[in-house]
Amino acid sequence: MSTDPMNGGSVLRAARLVATVPAPLEPGSADAPFLQHTGGRRLVVQRADTELAVLDTASGDVVRFPAPWPRSLGTVAVSPSGDIAVFAGLHAVRAVAASGATLWELRHACWADECPEMHEEFGSYADDCDEGGEHEYAGSGSAAFSCDGKLLWAHVRGPLAADGAADDAASDEFWLVLDAADGRVLARTSTGTVASGSFHTVHPDPAQMGLSVGEGEEGSPALWGRLDGGVLSVRKIDDETVLLDASPSGRHLLATDVQQDALYLHAAEDGTILRDLDADGAVPPHSQGGRVYWDFAAAFTDESTAVAGTSGSDAGYGPGRHWLIGTDDMAVRALISYPRPVSGPVRAAGEGAWYTVSEDRTAVLVWELAQES
Repeated sequence: MSTDPMNGGSVLRAARLVATVPAPLEPGSADAPFLQHTGGRRLVVQRADTELAVLDTASGDVVRFPAPWPRSLGTVAVSPSGDIAVFAGLHAVRAVAASGATLWELRHACWADECPEMHEEFGSYADDCDEGGEHEYAGSGSAAFSCDGKLLWAHVRGPLAADGAADDAASDEFWLVLDAADGRVLARTSTGTVASGSFHTVHPDPAQMGLSVGEGEEGSPALWGRLDGGVLSVRKIDDETVLLDASPSGRHLLATDVQQDALYLHAAEDGTILRDLDADGAVPPHSQGGRVYWDFAAAFTDESTAVAGTSGSDAGYGPGRHWLIGTDDMAVRALISYPRPVSGPVRAAGEGAWYTVSEDRTAVLVWELAQES
């Protein structure tokens, strides 16, 4: 086993390249690709203004969905089977088939703070989404399929169109659980948040889901939802937390604080912090100085091991670094050694693997730990 003298003599653990998957869209006209591994399938997803491309890494097939509004005006979720795309926009959550047909739509209050409208279509405010219009700077919600694809969890701004003139819901944000097939609301609850954005953390139990809500300068609450008998119960994990990944068994959650000072291992059952790991002291500092902090992304490789990066704080000082973390005692085990340069943070790819995105955003690289000799 070798060590790296440039990183305080850190023990090195080799990574093996599992796959290089070309991004389905040109990087100049689309967001960076991301890999989704919900339900045991790996799908590379990439969003442009007019379309969403979904590449099945096993078959190489690409499915293209027409996008109902520009990519800057919301988020997207793809079913585990890759045949349905759900666009969470400023005024609606819309499920779309690859044919372009709208399968269902749930309309809700506009995310723009000063907009009182319950929009029927994107076209009613399309001209106010650039050049400083109020919709250009609107907040946003998010959506995610459960691991089995039967449920859709969605964070939206209330009231819903179906609520009519429900004054008591006018300023609420809701966390909804929908039937993914037809968009029926199965359960909902108020989040008590004022979001500028949010994202979901998928759990191996379809009746559980995590939600990280960014509130700008107001905070970053992390919520955990559980659907039981048609009732959605929500527990706040913390006010200043960002969820990163759920362990393969679902018993543990990995998170960081908004300052990115430490990694936290939480019990999924009740949110208790079991262990933590400060970057300061655990990770060798840069030779030129500068604060070392964790990325807003990490990946479990198995129940007791995770890979987490400090690539954000490494920028400007040298190559981004990724670290093998033992979660049983929350300690750095090794510095990950790659056979080729990598960039950015690590994210979960399922089945013990993680992925990175090439610096030019033209490929997704899937990695796993190499066998030790």
